[in-house]
Amino acid sequence: MIEYIILYCKLRGLRPAGCPHACKTHLPEDEMLEIISPAGSAEGVIAAVQNGADAVYLGFERNNARLEARNLNENEIYKAAEYCRVRGVKTYITLNSFAFDGELKDIAELARKAARCGANGLVVSDLGVLRAVRQAAPTMEIIAGEAMGIHSLEGAKVAAAMGAAYVTLSALLPFKEIKRICASSPAGVLVPAHGPICVSYAGQCHLSAFTDRKSDCRGACAQPCRRRYGAGTHAVEYPLGLKDTCLVNHLSELTDAGAKGIVIEGRTRRPEYSAVVTGIYSKALRDGRRQADDDIRAMSRAFSGQGFNDGYFTGKKGPHMFGSGGENETESRVVFNTARRNYLNGELQRVPVRFFCALKEGETMKLAAMDDRGFTASAEGLVPEKAFNRELTAAALRTQLHNTGGTPFLCAGVRSSVDRGLTLPVSAIGEVKRRVLVDILRQREAFTPGETGEFIPGCEDLKRTDPPVITVSVLKASQLSRELLKLGPEIVYIPLEEAADAAGVLSRYLKTVKTKLAVVLPHVIHDGERTKVRELMKKAREAGIDQALAGNIGQILFARSLGFSVRGDYGLNAFNSHTLRTLRDMGLESAALPFEMKLSGIRDMAKPLDTELMAYGRLPLMVTESCIIHDCMGVCTCDNFSGLSDGSGANYPVVKEFGCRNILLGSRKLFMADRMGDLNALGVWAIRLSFTTESARECVSVMSAFLGESDYKPSGSTHGVYYRGVQ
Repeated sequence: MIEYIILYCKLRGLRPAGCPHACKTHLPEDEMLEIISPAGSAEGVIAAVQNGADAVYLGFERNNARLEARNLNENEIYKAAEYCRVRGVKTYITLNSFAFDGELKDIAELARKAARCGANGLVVSDLGVLRAVRQAAPTMEIIAGEAMGIHSLEGAKVAAAMGAAYVTLSALLPFKEIKRICASSPAGVLVPAHGPICVSYAGQCHLSAFTDRKSDCRGACAQPCRRRYGAGTHAVEYPLGLKDTCLVNHLSELTDAGAKGIVIEGRTRRPEYSAVVTGIYSKALRDGRRQADDDIRAMSRAFSGQGFNDGYFTGKKGPHMFGSGGENETESRVVFNTARRNYLNGELQRVPVRFFCALKEGETMKLAAMDDRGFTASAEGLVPEKAFNRELTAAALRTQLHNTGGTPFLCAGVRSSVDRGLTLPVSAIGEVKRRVLVDILRQREAFTPGETGEFIPGCEDLKRTDPPVITVSVLKASQLSRELLKLGPEIVYIPLEEAADAAGVLSRYLKTVKTKLAVVLPHVIHDGERTKVRELMKKAREAGIDQALAGNIGQILFARSLGFSVRGDYGLNAFNSHTLRTLRDMGLESAALPFEMKLSGIRDMAKPLDTELMAYGRLPLMVTESCIIHDCMGVCTCDNFSGLSDGSGANYPVVKEFGCRNILLGSRKLFMADRMGDLNALGVWAIRLSFTTESARECVSVMSAFLGESDYKPSGSTHGVYYRGVQ
C-alpha cells in the first residue's frame, strides 16, 4: 500500500494548478523573479527567510565587501545553510572584495569551507578571486558581483565565459539597457532592486579611500558621499547622497524582460530591515500587482527618511534622486518591533508537500507524503474505530492534513481513500502527520558537500628591472603640445571623443614623433551607445591610432574586434597577480595597477603582464551616471564648474565623461617625482602622468620634473596612499 502511495505521488508531481493555498513556490521557476535578500547576521538569515526570500547572501568575518556588517563564522554559516536548505532557500556567500596576493590563499580556503557548509554559491567581483575559487570549489555556483562592472551584454558574456552562472548588473542602468542584456545574456541576470546604492558605478569609487583611508573596493567604505558638499555659491547639500532605490512597482517589467532575480541591498542594516523589505517584495510578486502605496510610504518613513527613487531605472534622473536619507527613529521602532516579533515567533509555510492517505476498516491508518524535491516519507497510525456519532469524511481528513502550522511545509494537496463509518482522533492523525513531516525535514537537512580542490597561488613574473617608461594621459587635445611630445612619452592616452574630433591634427603628430597615441575608451558604454562608440573608434583607427585603453571587461573584445590592441586601465581593479594573469589571457598588452595599493605590495607582487602605475594627477575618485554639474547648476556648464567642496574646504573638480556622465577628481594632485627611486624599484613597465585640469604648459613642467630636468612641484600635492595604505 505504501509503495503505491509513493508511486502515485511521484507520477502526479507536487505543483498543482488549483492549490487553495497559493504560494509563489508553486509557480514555474522560470516565471518568477527570485528575491535575493541581505543577511548580515544569523538573525538576518531568519528575518529574510521567514519573509519570503528565495536566497540570502551573507559573508564570512573577512574578505567580503561589507566588513562593517556582523557577518558569520564557519559554524554559523553551516547552520544558516541548513536552515535555508530545509526551507528551499539558496545560500550565497560573498567573497566580493578586491584581494591582494597574500589574501587569495585564505579566500580559497573560505570557498572550500562554503562548499563543505552546504552553501549554494559564491559572489565574487575580483577576476583573480574568481580564478582562485574556481580552483578551490569547482562545483560552486558563481555570481558575478556588481563591482565586476557589468553594464553591457559583452560584459555579461565575458563573465559567463569565466564561469559565472549569474551576473549582477549595475544598479545605475536604465530599464531599456537591462532589457537588452536580459534578452541575450548567457548567464542569468540579477538586478539590484532596493536599498542603498552608490552614486558611483560599483568598483569605481575611491572617494572613501582618499578621504578616510577606508576602501570601498576592500569592503570598508566610510560613505563620504553621504556628507554635505557645496558647489560654489550653490547650497546643494547632498549632491552625492542617493536616496534608497525602490523598484517594487517595476517587478512585472523585470519579469517580462527575462531577469532571473532581484537583489535587495543593505547587508549592514539590521535584520528587521531585511524582514520588512523582503516581505513587501514577496507580497508584490505573489500578488502580481503594484504594491500598496501605504506599504511603500511606511517603508520609506522607516528606512529612507526622504523617500525612495527609481530615477536610474526609468531614466528620469535629476536632483530629486538625492537627499540625506536615514531612518525615522519613531517610525522605525514600531515597524522593527512588529517585524522582529513576527519572524522570531512564526514559521512561513513555503515548502509544498502533497499527502496521500488510506483509512480502511480493520487496518492501520496509512499516510505518505512527497515534497517538491522528490523526498518521500510514510508512516502508519492507529486502526480506525466505528463511528457512533460523527464519521471521519475525506473532507474532514483533508482539513486536518492541510493544517501544517508551525512547520515550513505547505499542504499542496491531499488524495485520500476513506471507508465510510469510521473515525479517528484528531490527535492520532496529527501524530502520524508529524512523523511524516519530521522524516522529510531530516531528508532535506542532508546534503553532499561540494567538491573542493587546491588553489595554486604562484604566478609567473616578467621580472622587469629597467626603469619604467613614462606614459601620459590628457583630458583635452589642447593639452597635447609639440613640447610635451618632444619630451618623449612612450604613449599618450587621449579620450576617444577628443581623438576622433582632432583626428587630422593627431595624425600629423604621429608622423613626427616616436610616441604612440592610444584612445581612452569611456568608463561606461551602454549597449545603446555602442554604435556611436564604434563610429568614433573607426575615425581614430583611420587616423592611425591602433591602441585603446579599456577599463571594463566588456570593452576588451569589442576594441580588439575593431583592430585595436588593448591596454587595461585602473577600472579593471587588478589588485593581484591572478587578475593580471586573467587579463593577459584576455589579450591585454598591459594593465594599470590600482592607486589604492601600497608600493611595497606592488613591488612584491608577481607581474605576469606589463603593469602601469599612476604617478601624477588628480585621481579619478568616482564615475557617476548622474550629471553632478547639471544637478547642482540646473544647466550644463561643463567647462565652467568650480567643483564640489566638503566641510574642510577641499575642492573636488568634476569633469564631463562620455554620455553626459561625470568623473569626480581628487582634491589634491598625486605627485611622485620626488620618489623616483622607489618607483624604479617596483618592476613596473610604466608610470603614468594623468593631466586633467592642467594647462598645456603645466603638462610640460610636470613631465620635465619626472625626467629630472626641473624642480617643479605643484602646491598641495600628495603621495596618495602608496605609503600609508588603506583599510
